[in-house]
Amino acid sequence: MARPLSKVAPDWWDYTTLDPELLADAAKLTPRAMERLSRPGFKVVMYDTLEEFYLAEALEYIEAWRQSTDDNPAGICGPIGPTEQLPLVARIVNSLQLDIRSAHFWGMDEWVGDDGKPVSPDHPLSFARADMELCFNRIDRKLRMPDSHIHFPTGDLEEYSRSFDQVRCVIMQGGQGEVKHWAFNDPPKRTGRWKNEPPPPEEYRKLKTRITDLHPMTIIQNARTSGGGQVALVPTKAATVGPVETWKAEKVSIWHPGHHDNPFGMRLTTLMIAKKIVDTSVPMSLLADHPNVQFNFYRPGIGTCEIEMH
Repeated sequence: MARPLSKVAPDWWDYTTLDPELLADAAKLTPRAMERLSRPGFKVVMYDTLEEFYLAEALEYIEAWRQSTDDNPAGICGPIGPTEQLPLVARIVNSLQLDIRSAHFWGMDEWVGDDGKPVSPDHPLSFARADMELCFNRIDRKLRMPDSHIHFPTGDLEEYSRSFDQVRCVIMQGGQGEVKHWAFNDPPKRTGRWKNEPPPPEEYRKLKTRITDLHPMTIIQNARTSGGGQVALVPTKAATVGPVETWKAEKVSIWHPGHHDNPFGMRLTTLMIAKKIVDTSVPMSLLADHPNVQFNFYRPGIGTCEIEMH
């Protein structure tokens, strides 16, 4: 039977094209049932306070950077959503007087402007700007890595991609968007070879750092979370780290505070990864094949999928 059209964007693949039984199963999951979906290679961790949640997220930076040496540099690839951990990272480095000069950082993604190039740091929505202002510019210059160790997907994207072969990426940390992406690995358009079926996982896994079109759901979400609802401000393309670089990370750690994706979405990807149900209409489900994935939840933010009229 043919897959249904998306209820959100008929020219795209997304989770609304999945088997209705799978969607129903995901909606039934309680937070306790989600926690029990941990398996070898996939760990579900719950936090009961936001303070604990964001501190644990910040400590992943510290844990990665403490492994770095001049002879064996190491680093972390980090997101812009969430961002609340970033000032904590700077505060911890400064307080501990932690020398991270050999360490590295990769920004996951950046917007692409109308000229087809990643935006500069003076763009109001620039992810590089946010990383620098919220974290790196707050770290004591005597302790901080040089600018050459801070990698953003701007300029030469091939050079950015090669850096994952030159430095250990201990952790790739991310959030989850409403379209079920990490970074901007959105579902593909429903066109050409992939008009009737989404591309197979092995095809999607070939994607490297690249400039990509954004699913309409992603544009609307970013307007809501970063632009006060001003959809016209949000670019329709972005440069993003790809599955190729993601599989070079020793661990993938996804953080769910409860306001980037909704109660249903958090349940769906947890179920799909736990049960190894991989479908490229839900890009996050590809992480089912990564050997070391951790989902981190703020328990009160998980919510419910019960019908409630407002």
